[in-house]
Amino acid sequence: MSRLSHSEIHMVHRIGWLRAAVLGANDGIVSTSSLVVGVAAAGSGPTEILIAGVAGLVAGAMSMAAGEYVSVSSQTDAENADLTRERRELAETPGAELEELTRIYVERGLDRELAERVAVQLTQRDALGAHARDELGISETVAARPVQAAVVSALTFAAGAVIPVLVALVSPAGSTSIVVAGSTLVALAILGGLGASAGGAGMLRGAARVTFWGALAMGVTAAIGAVFGVSVG
Repeated sequence: MSRLSHSEIHMVHRIGWLRAAVLGANDGIVSTSSLVVGVAAAGSGPTEILIAGVAGLVAGAMSMAAGEYVSVSSQTDAENADLTRERRELAETPGAELEELTRIYVERGLDRELAERVAVQLTQRDALGAHARDELGISETVAARPVQAAVVSALTFAAGAVIPVLVALVSPAGSTSIVVAGSTLVALAILGGLGASAGGAGMLRGAARVTFWGALAMGVTAAIGAVFGVSVG
């Protein structure tokens, strides 16, 4: 009889890098496009528009990296503090911790006897791991990784931001705002659809929500640029 292996890849396994990637790319496109559109709407020339776009790309990528690293590091610190406390409680009051784990399994639907047997076996194998997973909700799958989040965010921000910069570079003079806005909406729709698909959601809905907020951001910055600029570009 042949033995068949069965493996599953769930969407939650991607959540660590997927969130940072989608956020970085989306922010890169939206913020840089909005900056370029706003500067162009203020009547600036091609050189000023290009400088603003490149500056926004570099500053945004560094900001995303720093922000993600600090944010995820804070999550890591909180997780480590909880694990340290749990490790101390397991050493000082193992009986109470075993009872706590048993009650968790009872609340999830096991009868008391089976819940206690499961708790005992899991405690004997890896007490801290069992409490981390079932009491604190911390597991290897969703564990915070600050460096990974920072690098992914910076790279995807830059990848997204380079699109409006390149479009602005080749756009005809006087129509930069329109060309950048149009290309950005297309890029956002594609990004939103791909991000939703990678996360197991509907592509149309993902594309629509990303495009809406991108259009709103560019519309606001274009209006500000037109109001405070010399002329509309």
